[in-house]
Amino acid sequence: MPASATKSLRVAVLADSDTRWKWGALTAKRLIPNESDNSDVRLDGYLLRGRATPTARQLQEVGVHADSLREVTAVEFLRAMEAGPEGAESYDILVLSLVGGGVQAMLHGLRSAFAGREKRPVVVTGYVGVVYEKLADGLLLRHGADLVLANSRQDADRFRAVYDGVGADSSSVTEVALPFLGGEPYEGEHEPYTVVFAAQPSVPESRKDRTYLLNRLIRHARQHPEREVLLKLRSKPGEHTTHIEELPYQKLVQGKDVPANFRLVYGHMGEVLDRTDLLVTVSSTAALEALHRRIPTVVLTDLGVRETFGNHHFVGSGCLASWDQLDAGHRPVPDAEWVSRQGVAADGSYATAFDAGRERIAKLLARPGGLPPLNPYYTPETAPGYLPGILARHHLGPDGVPLPGAPAADKAPGPVRQIVRRAARGAYRHGVQRVAPVIRRMGEL
Repeated sequence: MPASATKSLRVAVLADSDTRWKWGALTAKRLIPNESDNSDVRLDGYLLRGRATPTARQLQEVGVHADSLREVTAVEFLRAMEAGPEGAESYDILVLSLVGGGVQAMLHGLRSAFAGREKRPVVVTGYVGVVYEKLADGLLLRHGADLVLANSRQDADRFRAVYDGVGADSSSVTEVALPFLGGEPYEGEHEPYTVVFAAQPSVPESRKDRTYLLNRLIRHARQHPEREVLLKLRSKPGEHTTHIEELPYQKLVQGKDVPANFRLVYGHMGEVLDRTDLLVTVSSTAALEALHRRIPTVVLTDLGVRETFGNHHFVGSGCLASWDQLDAGHRPVPDAEWVSRQGVAADGSYATAFDAGRERIAKLLARPGGLPPLNPYYTPETAPGYLPGILARHHLGPDGVPLPGAPAADKAPGPVRQIVRRAARGAYRHGVQRVAPVIRRMGEL
């Protein structure tokens, strides 16, 4: 349906973690075609049930609201898309904000669910932040969506090269930017001068490396008592984000003698950046948020510049530095050309960053006769040893049809079932954060 029609746009977002909900919902809002108004858009959110399903507190911290929000299994979601809240053709745009395997399963499931329809929604997917590992694997798992969003010019070039290199259609690759950039540009030092370390759940992973970073942060606070030094945390113990966090900094700091100017903080990253004078991280997407606002930003080299950490992505940025340099007063100066290629739009061009995406969606919505069936690169013919396992993890057969015995969507779980689910999820998280590390240490003896 053309974006200029009188019918309000209906948008659905399927996400599997708090960070992906934030990316998916904000992306959906920014991709609304220019002919529409956000007041004419209904956003329905679906949270994929799993180990990282966000808690109510995490959703509140993200601060992105929907007109409806519910937790579903993959099969429940597909059946909801097949039926639609108001009939089979109600959604105009569908954003899949999932890990690569989840996107691939949903593309095949949706292909089956939409079979025989006169119209279907425009399907959009992409990445939450910096793409620094599994480039080909992740991209090919996302192939088949109408739009595969690239958060920068550099990513768009890389994405097209991968698709073209395997003979897949690369026309879906659409350059945009990270949807959560914003805030006022940095205008000078605050009182007190504030250093923020943006922690990551799984980078680095080892106790030794995480303890080292924590100790250096505390040492920096001790050496600079006039500064406020904040450890910005993503989640509380027991909560999961996109990645599993086996060694939360909250636990590592217990029992340590910390100076009065050192604090642990939660909350919306944008609000923390409002009072930040120096953002320090290993490779967090927060670095791009800070660079967008021209806040001095450091990507640490203390543990090496390594692909496993993702800080190799910042080679050439001018932001690489060590704690020794920061202790001595180093102030990084980002390379303007590098920043421009990363889509952080520090030059003020962010307002137009989503124009290409909006235009493409408007054309697809207005396409006569509707859209063709979804056409992923991976099929039972091209990847017979890979695809079936991906689909089976979401209770789908090789044809994308739900397998016999898959969870039904015709009734909501009762209170007892809901309690059992919460207990099971809590037990899983306890196992990941408490039991698994102990077993691993025992195995190393």
